Amino acid sequence: MNRSPSSGPSSSEKKTLTDILRLRFRFIIEPIVTHLARLPVSPNLLTVLGTLGHLIVAWLISNGQMQGAGIAIMLIAPLDALDGALARKLGYKAEGFGAFLDSTLDRIAEIILFGGFLFYYGSVGDMLMMATTYIAITGSIMVSYARARAEALDLSCKIGLLSRVERYVILTLTLLVGYPQVGLVILALFSYITVAQRVFHVWQQTIQD
Repeated sequence: MNRSPSSGPSSSEKKTLTDILRLRFRFIIEPIVTHLARLPVSPNLLTVLGTLGHLIVAWLISNGQMQGAGIAIMLIAPLDALDGALARKLGYKAEGFGAFLDSTLDRIAEIILFGGFLFYYGSVGDMLMMATTYIAITGSIMVSYARARAEALDLSCKIGLLSRVERYVILTLTLLVGYPQVGLVILALFSYITVAQRVFHVWQQTIQD
């Protein structure tokens, strides 16, 4: 998670929830990462395992086991935090293959997860929630794409209401309380608001050139 070249906040950017959580839980993450660094464990392996874990989450959702899916996300979330920390501990380059793999599999993991919702709502004939899920997943992917495209142009784009961590927090909480449809509506709406924020942020940078 967050093995991109701009994984740390610049002085001109507000800290994201990812940055805050990384600092708050550093006392837990660091000892684990230090131990993993002594073992033949690759950060890429943790990334792949985290993605495969989403198959379990999607299966639970597709079977209507929403609380179980929320618990499963909480169990696999540490893998998402540890892969980037381990990569930094081992001195891997931020722009290397690991960063590319991490970013790519993050998108695949989200597609797998939302696929569970599509299957579930399709099986119960809820076309409105199927459409909401579609909007939520496309919005989520576009949020990540906007940042990746901006950074490819050497522009900052680490802003907006719903980054990946915020999206997962909302989904997890609403799954745990048994109202995932509320989370999906929030994601469907605010993911595209986040895309608009990032487009505007990049536009502001370009007109200043």
